[in-house]
Formats: sequence, structure tokens, C-alpha cells
Amino acid sequence: VTSVKSYTYKELKPLLEKKDAKTYIVNFWATWCAPCVKELPYFEQINQEYKDKNVEVILVSLDFPKQVEKKLIPFINTKELQSKVVLLDDANEDFWIKDIDSTWSGAIPVTIIYNKNKRKFYNNSFDYKTLKNELQTYINE
Repeated sequence: VTSVKSYTYKELKPLLEKKDAKTYIVNFWATWCAPCVKELPYFEQINQEYKDKNVEVILVSLDFPKQVEKKLIPFINTKELQSKVVLLDDANEDFWIKDIDSTWSGAIPVTIIYNKNKRKFYNNSFDYKTLKNELQTYINE
């Protein structure tokens, strides 16, 4: 990876509310967040296992825009992340944090799993088994 697409919240928002046949797992994380880094392999594993089952993983980095070249891109390359990684570069945090979920304090990691029928905000870290079990509830409805 040589570049990461940067989004304002207005540009990111459509990725959080698609109404197609897919189930989306959107994880908000950063390279400086230890619990985020710890759970990334589980999202990667899900991305590999479910890519033929209409599931898409989107990793929304909250890294500092100035650190993209020095930290984020080397991190993606070192960890060989295959999921889609985008950068949320929007200083209006007070607005977008509450717009994403009214219960969100702004702390990460958080994850949204949604499809056209169902949406849930997860204010917690995941281990692989819990993430997979949760995803199954969307696929098997």
C-alpha cells in the first residue's frame, strides 16, 4: 500500500449506511490504540473467510493525518492488512461521534456491523469467536 484514501465524515457516512446485499463490518481504530491493534487480526480473518459470502470489512483509521506516511502506511504493509483501510480526517469530532452513535464516548475500538435489515454499534473489543458469532446473527437472518 502506498496511499490511504482520506475521508471527511460527510464522505464516510455513505459507507456506514449502504442498503445493498452485503453485510458490513466497520471498525474504528488507530495504530496508537493497543486494544485496536490486538483485535485487527480477527477482522482480517473474518474478511478472508467471508469475502465470498457478501461480507465487507472496512477499517476506519483515526490516526493523525500527519502520521499517515510515517505510521499508518508502514503499519498496513507490515501487518499485511487486506481489508479496506480508510482514514477519517475530520476535525469536527463532537458532531460525527454522536452522529455515528449517540452512546459513543469517542473511545476506540468500536465497531458497527450492519446490513439493510439490521444495525448494531459495539462499544467493545472483539476476540475472533465473539466477532464471528455476532456476524452469524446478520448472515443467518
